[in-house]
Amino acid sequence: MPRKTISSNPTFRAGLIWTTAAGVVVLVAAAVIGLLVDGSQGLWSGVLGALIGALFPIITVASMLFGNRWYGTPRFLTMFFGITMGVFIVKVIVFLIAIAVVVGLPWVNLLVFYFALVAAAVASLVIDVITVTRMRISGASDVALPGDDD
Repeated sequence: MPRKTISSNPTFRAGLIWTTAAGVVVLVAAAVIGLLVDGSQGLWSGVLGALIGALFPIITVASMLFGNRWYGTPRFLTMFFGITMGVFIVKVIVFLIAIAVVVGLPWVNLLVFYFALVAAAVASLVIDVITVTRMRISGASDVALPGDDD
C-alpha cells in the first residue's frame, strides 16, 4: 500500500516558504531603492518588478505541491506533470504579456523595474539551489516493499 504523502513535500514547502520570504525582502529593498532613485515612480517600479520576479517561482513550487496531492493514485505522474507543465506554459504566456504591458506604462522606471525583477529571480534561484542541496530524500524513499504494513 503506497504512502499517503510523498517525501518531496517538505522540500517543496521549505522552498515555497523561503522563496516567499526572499520575495518580500527583495520587494522591500526594491521599493526603498526605487524611492531613493526616482521617487514614487521608482518605488512602484521596484514593487512591480519584485512582485513579478517573485510571484512566478512561487507559483511553480505551489503547482508542484498541488500536483503531489495525487500521490498514491494511478494517475499521479500524469496529474503532477500535467499540472506543473500546464502552469509553466500559462506562466510564460502571462509573463510575456505582463512585460509587454509594463514596458508600455509611462510611469515605470525601466531600470528600477529590471533590477528588481533580476534580484527577485536571482534570490529565487539561490533559494532553490540551497533547498535542493540540503534535502535528504533517498532514491527509493516512496517505495512500498512487500511486508510493509504502514
